[in-house]
Amino acid sequence: MTGTMNRKTPLALIAAGLVLTGALAAGVGAQTAPQPAPATGSPIRGDAELANTTTVAGPTGEDVYMRVCAACHMPDAKGSVGAGFYPALAENPRLMANRYPVYVVMNGMNGMPPLGDMLTDEQVADVVNYVRTHFGNAYQDAVVPADVAALR
Repeated sequence: MTGTMNRKTPLALIAAGLVLTGALAAGVGAQTAPQPAPATGSPIRGDAELANTTTVAGPTGEDVYMRVCAACHMPDAKGSVGAGFYPALAENPRLMANRYPVYVVMNGMNGMPPLGDMLTDEQVADVVNYVRTHFGNAYQDAVVPADVAALR
């Protein structure tokens, strides 16, 4: 009986793998299919419209943080470890030098992608100032858009 089970087990695993592969492929196709913008006048735009956007909307540093940074660094800025390592921005002494976070946001570092082409000078300054004055950080020397422009 054990010999029969051993021969059937690899076939069952292969069949399950094929089913899973098909399900994943169908899921990817569903996620990447363009979606029309809602016709209700909602302020939330559809995926197809966002795919053609080259800048991030967000008038405040908090908006930019929540829309761009919080997915990895977490809404509380405490970072995370899992599929990758996302350092904590909360109570982070590396943020003391105001140009360091500007450089990192614009050029990326380690696994973080560069965001300089996505964000305006104002948005970079706003998000850096937001992080440097929230989450247990109290750095008061504000970054201005001219500081960002000088590092481009």
